[in-house]
Amino acid sequence: MRADAQRNRAAILAAAEAVFAEQGTSAPTEQVAARAGVAIGTVFRHFPTKDALLAAMMKELLARLAAEAAVLISDGDPATALFAFFARVVEQAAAKKTVADLLAGQGIDLRSAGPVATLRQELETLLARAIRAGAVRDDVGSAEVLALLAATSDAALRSGWDHGLQQRVLDVVFVGLRPPGR
Repeated sequence: MRADAQRNRAAILAAAEAVFAEQGTSAPTEQVAARAGVAIGTVFRHFPTKDALLAAMMKELLARLAAEAAVLISDGDPATALFAFFARVVEQAAAKKTVADLLAGQGIDLRSAGPVATLRQELETLLARAIRAGAVRDDVGSAEVLALLAATSDAALRSGWDHGLQQRVLDVVFVGLRPPGR
């Protein structure tokens, strides 16, 4: 790919993330083009459909989340890393509508996408480490964690939580994940 085409693609993805973070995935593609400083035709040359643009943007977002989880796996305390990751994702969702839309799967079919599998794998590793450390109940699986993460992220965004409420809700969720007496 030519250097200018790469710059345009990067500008489009950055603009898409900003526009969709502010307005959600239903925002018009024309706003993405305007924010990127390119013509709508340039957007469609790189991404033939809005779904293709959303998929590319979400793929990058998932890769960033997976990378954050990988850092916590290698450098984080097994007893706290899952909780730190969970809190970070909810914090991002409260600020970026795209994170909540992604986790809720609203209109975006990424089930077969590699980044989804990578993120799930990293989350499962964080969960397994937390269970081995005695920080999470052993009957909790990744499906439960993902459901809690999606619901909490969506609520943080749609309810306009302040930081205090967000922290109190996370405390309740985390108490539910911990073994009795911890």
